[in-house]
Amino acid sequence: MKDKFLTYIQNLQNQITSKLEEVDGVAKFREDIWQRSEGGGGRTRVIENGAVFEKGGVNISAVHGKLPSSMQQLFNVAEADFFACGLSLVLHPKNPMVPTVHANWRYFEIYDESNINASPKGRSGGANDGGHSWFGGGQDLTPYYLFEEDAKHFHQTCKAACDKHNLEFYPKYKKQCDDYFWNTHRNEERGVGGLFFDYCKESQEMKMEDWYNFVTEVGNSFLEAYVPIVERRKNLPYTEAQRTWQEIRRGRYVEFNLVHDKGTLFGLKTNGRIESILMSLPPKVQWVYDHNPEAGSEEEKLIKILQKPINWV
Repeated sequence: MKDKFLTYIQNLQNQITSKLEEVDGVAKFREDIWQRSEGGGGRTRVIENGAVFEKGGVNISAVHGKLPSSMQQLFNVAEADFFACGLSLVLHPKNPMVPTVHANWRYFEIYDESNINASPKGRSGGANDGGHSWFGGGQDLTPYYLFEEDAKHFHQTCKAACDKHNLEFYPKYKKQCDDYFWNTHRNEERGVGGLFFDYCKESQEMKMEDWYNFVTEVGNSFLEAYVPIVERRKNLPYTEAQRTWQEIRRGRYVEFNLVHDKGTLFGLKTNGRIESILMSLPPKVQWVYDHNPEAGSEEEKLIKILQKPINWV
């Protein structure tokens, strides 16, 4: 399964970066191939200073080795080996009318002591070989100015992908997204949500092949969910004051990623490539002391929406 999913994310990375270069029209992705000393590596692609995208990254990695002690506690296992691969992307547009987007699709295997001496390349990660495997992922939207039709389009696309597999998936994973991206210390959502799912393991109802089909369905929906929004908003006029607001809100994005985000913390605790992990951070950010938007403004409208998640479809 891991080889199959790794091939999928390699191809998806090519599809996504090609389309985003077309949308931007100026900038191209810079590619770095990197290796991790403990095992594995990745392919990082970063775009900067484009006509549309001020900064963004579409990264894939496949890493393996001993599970660090800090992660053993998280997964409630003793000494173990792991394999993890995934695609992670974040795009920070220049125009504040275009929302930031994040997406991630991943596959994970842990091998307990009964299988600890086997090579990761030779393992299936299934229940019969002393290991555990699961899928995770999702995609979410972070606007700076709220256009309700954009939020509805994004969520409708997410729902359509989910409904092909199980009608209960969208409401379940939409709620999990709202819960996960709750910026606790600010008492607000990071954005308008989308999907978040994790620990999608084999069961009587869903075999691993079924989970693979679902996760790849969501991955394949990403461009449809996001690109039409970018095309609608990328040429809208904006003021310096609106740009300032964008940079203030980006500060909340940074706070969430460095304080709460499990993916960022996992990368930092497993000796991941720092440049690839922190590519999610925007290039220009502001923290303004005790900043509050003007009453009745579009900025205040956004804040009120973020204080209580709503159903977009």
